[in-house]
Amino acid sequence: MTTENQGEPRQVGSTGLTVFPLALGCMGMSGVYGSTDDNESIATIHAAIDRGITLLDTGDFYGSGHNEMLIGRALQDRRDKALLSVKFGALRSPDGGWLGVDMRPSSVKNFATYSLTRLGVDHIDIYRPARLDPQVNIEDTIGAIADLVTAGYVRYIGLSEVGVETIRRAHSVHPISDLQIEYSLISRSPEIEIFPVLKELGIGVTAYGVLSRGLLSGSIPATQGDSRANFPRFSPENLAQNQRLVEELKQIAANKGILPSQLAIAWVLAKSRNIVPVIGARKRTQLKEALAAVNVNLSSEDIKRIEAAIPLQAIAGTRYNEDQMKMLDSER
Repeated sequence: MTTENQGEPRQVGSTGLTVFPLALGCMGMSGVYGSTDDNESIATIHAAIDRGITLLDTGDFYGSGHNEMLIGRALQDRRDKALLSVKFGALRSPDGGWLGVDMRPSSVKNFATYSLTRLGVDHIDIYRPARLDPQVNIEDTIGAIADLVTAGYVRYIGLSEVGVETIRRAHSVHPISDLQIEYSLISRSPEIEIFPVLKELGIGVTAYGVLSRGLLSGSIPATQGDSRANFPRFSPENLAQNQRLVEELKQIAANKGILPSQLAIAWVLAKSRNIVPVIGARKRTQLKEALAAVNVNLSSEDIKRIEAAIPLQAIAGTRYNEDQMKMLDSER
């Protein structure tokens, strides 16, 4: 296994949609990891497009609509240069609290209407339920999105954080372009059951959390409002152990003359050409750093050494807290 020609465009599943090998995740531009600067965020989106990135990922609940409006501002004069992936259905309270999800067909179309307005576009390229709604059959949710496809408001249908049974049921209603799921050196569980089914069905992967929310790049929660402080892997009792694991990754990266973050992204790129890593750059400096990973070549031996340096059984803490883990269909 090598990563030669990793800069070539990648297909999102078997739908025919082609994108740059990295996507830009915009969630962090709406306060999830602390304070942000809208002007810098827009400049980062512009820089990403200028460097060839085509897919922008957002959610209608990021910043309670702020993220979509931000992207709408950024794309005012360049809509034809970007593809939009939108997650929907998460319910939030005025204080930012989590109220569950709503994937009823009428709600699906309502959410889409508001997203189209906030983004200032006439269609969404990939539309996906953010989580599985246990109260609604996935067939009904996908059927509602399929209606939007027929009407021209949506081009492709994606999924997010769902398991094998749900993937099969959804795909039986309408072809699925891709599954968005957390996947990184310290979150490799999708390899066991989920990825084989995706390959069988011709469904792609847009992988978020490729830096494990900064853990693999040495970033830790340091500001008020940084949600990472609530994740188990960043708790005081787990962080020290996880940082020790990352030390060998740093050494491997140093030997190659690159940063640990670039090595972590390059590893995801190397695992399969069906995977498009979603990089959560909030600033142009972070974007530039991440883009350099496209030029990193890894051999089969490199891959083995990297994975041996961070054995899964040594990771301390789950990727979400207990309540959130219970909500993930992908973890059942």
